[in-house]
Amino acid sequence: MSIKLHWFLPTTGDSRGLVGGGHSVPQGVGLPVGEPGTAAVFREANIDYLASVARTADQLGFEGVLTPTGTWCEDAWLVTSALIRETRRLKFLVAFRPGVTSPTLSAQMAAAFQRISGGRLLLNVVTGGEQSEQRRFGDHLSHAERYARTDEFLSVVRGAWTQAPYDFDGEHYQVEGAQIRGEIDPLPDIYFGGSSAPAGPVAARHADVYLTWGEPPEQVAEKIAWIRGLARAQGREMRFGLRIHTLSRDTSEQAWRQAQWLLDGLDPAEIEKAQEVLARSESVGQQRMRSLHGGRSTFASAHDLEIAPNLWSGVGLVRGGAGTALVGSHEEVATRLEEYHRLGIDEFILSGYPHVEEAYWFAEGVMPLLRAKGIYGRAENADPAVRSA
Repeated sequence: MSIKLHWFLPTTGDSRGLVGGGHSVPQGVGLPVGEPGTAAVFREANIDYLASVARTADQLGFEGVLTPTGTWCEDAWLVTSALIRETRRLKFLVAFRPGVTSPTLSAQMAAAFQRISGGRLLLNVVTGGEQSEQRRFGDHLSHAERYARTDEFLSVVRGAWTQAPYDFDGEHYQVEGAQIRGEIDPLPDIYFGGSSAPAGPVAARHADVYLTWGEPPEQVAEKIAWIRGLARAQGREMRFGLRIHTLSRDTSEQAWRQAQWLLDGLDPAEIEKAQEVLARSESVGQQRMRSLHGGRSTFASAHDLEIAPNLWSGVGLVRGGAGTALVGSHEEVATRLEEYHRLGIDEFILSGYPHVEEAYWFAEGVMPLLRAKGIYGRAENADPAVRSA
């Protein structure tokens, strides 16, 4: 089976250095200073810059782009809607939080997006894991209650799409006659992540693609086996995806030199601030990310943060959510992706700092190797200059 490769829209901003402006980390923590005479200048997440990232991903043949959700992100629905006309075939993986909007309204929004985009919507369901973030949006449910609500939410969404008029009487939602205007074609795939015990059954019942962050291969294999078993008990099969950053160069030495530059640009005091915030998260996945670098704030070398071959945990020092990167030569990164694919990963949601430049490094360096390995077959959708790379 050919893998799918997605990129990322940095709706909190971008830089050549590690950006800690979003994903449960307060705005400003970890942002590059941008001293005169340096290239570490913060790039605002304005629509022109995000359009350049989207057009780059589209041109290079990426399947779609993940657009995050949260306080420090520009709204994912609004941004991606504005980018439909900026792109040709790129899909938009829109992250959203159940509980913030009505499930029927969300079903209607998805149907409208499919019509105006020509079927280019994918949905990333984010249940939420940090209490102050949830309360900021008026959500005071416990961690387990949020997953129970997500379960009901997705039942209503699918019901409105496929069983209208749809009635539902649950603990969190009571809906009568849920429906959408016209039809939704195609049905958007639902991407879902969660490492806690309550997350698994919800994913098994509703997800088309289960997402996990870039943990060492043996941990990823355990998650796949867990979710696959739950899904089969429901009579379902699903695909699996990995959310991870990449830093590939012509040689391994060049890649690790860049990782060292990223690490050297972080202030230990800023790392400590970010880790204090991330430690308060209720997300089990976030706790697993933090455990990979051991809670330290100072490191002698970037290699000190290599937790498996070419798997670097340095991004998670200042960034919530996906905190690991594949660092190495193009061949090494391609090999690591192939190894994850053998475990059962069929989709990769990638990113790198900055997002335009790193997209080119990956597309020109790694994509041809994945094609040569016979596990990636999107050459027909890429720019001719990239296909010949």
